[in-house]
Amino acid sequence: MTQAEIKLCSLLLQEHFGEIVEKIGTYLVRTGGQPLRAIVSDTGTSLDQVKKALCVLIQHNLGTYQIQKRGFVEYSVQCSRVLCILRYPRYIYTAKTLYGDTGELIVEELLLNGKMPMSAVVTKVADRLTETMEDGKTMDYTEVSNTFVRLADTHFVQRCPGVPDASGPSDSAAPPAPTLVIDEKDMYSVPRLNLIGKGKRRRSCDDDDNGEHKAKKQKQDLESQEPPPDDGIYWQVNLDRFHQHFRDQAIVSAVANRMDQTSSEIVRTMLRMSEVTTSSNAAYTQPLSSNEIFRSLPAGYNIGKQVLDQYLTLLADDPLEFIGKSGDSGGGMYVVNLHKALASLATATLESIVQERFGSRCARIFRLLLRKKHLEQKQVEDFAMIPAKEAKDMLYKMLSENFVSLQEIPKTPDHAPSRTFYLYTVNVLASTRMLLHRCYKSVANLIERRQYETRENKRLLEKSQRVEAILASMQATGAEEVQLQEIEEMITAPERQQLESLKHTVNKIDASENQVDETIFLLASYVDSTVVAAVKKP
Repeated sequence: MTQAEIKLCSLLLQEHFGEIVEKIGTYLVRTGGQPLRAIVSDTGTSLDQVKKALCVLIQHNLGTYQIQKRGFVEYSVQCSRVLCILRYPRYIYTAKTLYGDTGELIVEELLLNGKMPMSAVVTKVADRLTETMEDGKTMDYTEVSNTFVRLADTHFVQRCPGVPDASGPSDSAAPPAPTLVIDEKDMYSVPRLNLIGKGKRRRSCDDDDNGEHKAKKQKQDLESQEPPPDDGIYWQVNLDRFHQHFRDQAIVSAVANRMDQTSSEIVRTMLRMSEVTTSSNAAYTQPLSSNEIFRSLPAGYNIGKQVLDQYLTLLADDPLEFIGKSGDSGGGMYVVNLHKALASLATATLESIVQERFGSRCARIFRLLLRKKHLEQKQVEDFAMIPAKEAKDMLYKMLSENFVSLQEIPKTPDHAPSRTFYLYTVNVLASTRMLLHRCYKSVANLIERRQYETRENKRLLEKSQRVEAILASMQATGAEEVQLQEIEEMITAPERQQLESLKHTVNKIDASENQVDETIFLLASYVDSTVVAAVKKP
């Protein structure tokens, strides 16, 4: 784990959960699993605050605990899971694209709260949707429940592991912490809930005098209420499934750019057919026959079986090898080679970055080294058709930035320079790791810049918020247009211009964060798939 990753984790935890959680979380990311006593003494935080911070981390699926053989509990924080906070807007936007506003709010609520029962999610989402509707219209619980079931069926949400029923003898010593388990077949099974009702709107605060009385009444109602039928069954967002969707989208887009729309639709169909059956870290999808693919094509694509077979043959013969042929039964068995697809996407990202940083001639040399694997300096000059002096400068520039590496092959054991071959090559995995490190540094810098901009304009932002609050309350009471205009004029023209400039800057920083995160996702997916492929080799 690099210092850039630790710093980024620290910034994300501070921004989303505050200083205490950031302090505990960063300590655990840096040191690994630690018992409660060590966390308290090393961080200098009170026991009560450490417990609350650990509760927050575990509730939001950022921290885990494990019972050691000696009987104490060790707490740890997963750095990779903390970094996924960057991707929260993308998860929510994907849910909106696939399942509309209801799906968006379900995923948003689960991400905001970490873990929630289905009944609580449905009630909250129905209330929020009702708030946005016209007067007299409400959102039915059944409609929200149906969207939740669809999300569970496609594995975008999953059950959290729970405490197993106590079946052993009651007098046996209780463990220091419960072991959470879940049966794999129950992970996506939705409990049958008879949720009848509609979303409620918030009442206006006209009767503030009765606020305390109402709070007491609500508390009494909650105490007297029966527990919901799904009490103890908690749900969380399945981030791996979202990552699988992002990966599939990137592959489909790459095929569309390389070939045509029909080819990309065939690949999309293959990925859709195997999205639930293929694990997120698999190197290949499940084999699919040509006949199955033909039957599963969207209704709008009126291509014949013979044309489909031609497309599949074309895709299988392509040098990038996104599609591979695994057999001849059922008109031909085909798989999507996920590992090679990710490698191609990572390589294309590297090429693009080299071109942007060093120019088209350097990109030509870089592509040449990717294709030929190992070349001497003279060979690079000849193949790339670039003058010797320029080629030398470009190679040394990329070498100093770690985009290319130099391999020495001595003719004699003394490694004398005159009797040694110096071959330039591209180590894609090492270059990807280096770029990933730079991306983490970039995102950390962007977050710090946004915090600086907000801090510098804090007084103006507070004033703007106060004016907006006064305007909203006056509009609610039916104030005249002249009065509203007077309130608006409290913010002067230069201040308004400064606010617009700040808004533009912050939006630009947010957009940059999202773009860098897309690059991080592609590069990290390639590194993870390479590690998995290396582990699986006998």
